[in-house]
Amino acid sequence: MSLSTKDLISQKAIVSFTLPKLHKGKQWYVDFFAFDPAIDGMHRKKYMLDHYKTKKERETYAAILISNLFERLKVGWNPFVNGEKTRHFTDFSTVIKRYRDYTVAAEQKKILKPKTAVDYRSRLNQLEVYLQETGTSIKYAYQFTRTFAVDFLDYLILDKDVSAKTRNNYRTWMSTFAAWMVERQYIDSNPIENIHQLREEEKFRDPLSQKDLVRLRDYASKYNPSFYLACMMEYYCLIRPDELRHVKIGDISIKDQSVYVAPDVSKNRKGQVVALNDCVLKIMIDQGIFEHPSGEYLFGHDLRPGPDQIYVNRFRIEWQKVRDALGFPKSYQFYSLKDSGIRDLANAEGIVAARDQARHSDISVTNKYLKNTRVAHEETKHFKGEL
Repeated sequence: MSLSTKDLISQKAIVSFTLPKLHKGKQWYVDFFAFDPAIDGMHRKKYMLDHYKTKKERETYAAILISNLFERLKVGWNPFVNGEKTRHFTDFSTVIKRYRDYTVAAEQKKILKPKTAVDYRSRLNQLEVYLQETGTSIKYAYQFTRTFAVDFLDYLILDKDVSAKTRNNYRTWMSTFAAWMVERQYIDSNPIENIHQLREEEKFRDPLSQKDLVRLRDYASKYNPSFYLACMMEYYCLIRPDELRHVKIGDISIKDQSVYVAPDVSKNRKGQVVALNDCVLKIMIDQGIFEHPSGEYLFGHDLRPGPDQIYVNRFRIEWQKVRDALGFPKSYQFYSLKDSGIRDLANAEGIVAARDQARHSDISVTNKYLKNTRVAHEETKHFKGEL
């Protein structure tokens, strides 16, 4: 008789294995359950006895097998863990703590320069923030893989809007961290080595064309209205994704048609307001946004207002679904909507209006978003000067 999930959880709380047991029937076998770190749960191990021809032979071998298995299990043997790789299943939180302690000790013993040690701990802190903000699950050391590292670097450049240079600095640090893990046998090899550096001017996202903006509007407004509002906020309000997840209902003023971005979430650490476009306000009213308490987040876990803050990568996950449905290129990122909005606002109302709405410190920053614009303005064609 197989164990229920409840039984397995109860067994796991008491011991890391169940007693081996003989099963007779159409097939003869001995089985037991042991904790498998790879699945973070109990896993069944089965030994078939059908190759023994007689009943007596099966019973005799089963008795010997059960005795031997029990003796091995009670002293710590686990069929699902290679003895040479037990460190692979060290809790990742423990690895992080040990690495942080290592940087402190290395700094004290002058193995690391103080500035380097502080930099390493700062980047480690950001890695922990990533795990928390995205809800990424990494329990054991062996899960520190190339895929995990690429996702983290993408988060930095796509969700946190860091520069290519900053992303590359994180990539270099991660390689150092991985080498430290290899030396201590937490992982077999450095998964960062094959992740390439970005050229500082490398293009990783493009603004959407006018035609594709229309396609996005028609699709998202029909099939994903809540995410459509997020797209509109990104395009018209030019609020960064990491800031957008912090916006609460109380930060939106209907009277002033504005959205307040608090200093503790703003990239430049300044509390500022941005204009709320007429069409965005209308969508908010149509969706009943202002029927919710002022303390709720504009985008909760289900992309509707709620008390729980949305994970920072949720916008990107939803965007990927829409992008795939519409066949958009990968250079179209969720953040591309801000690029598109800056371009279109600058063309319609001037670069100063775009600068202020984007909260840029200088027009030169805004100009970077316009460098790919190829527009021959009609007013320029017909302008009559004095020369």
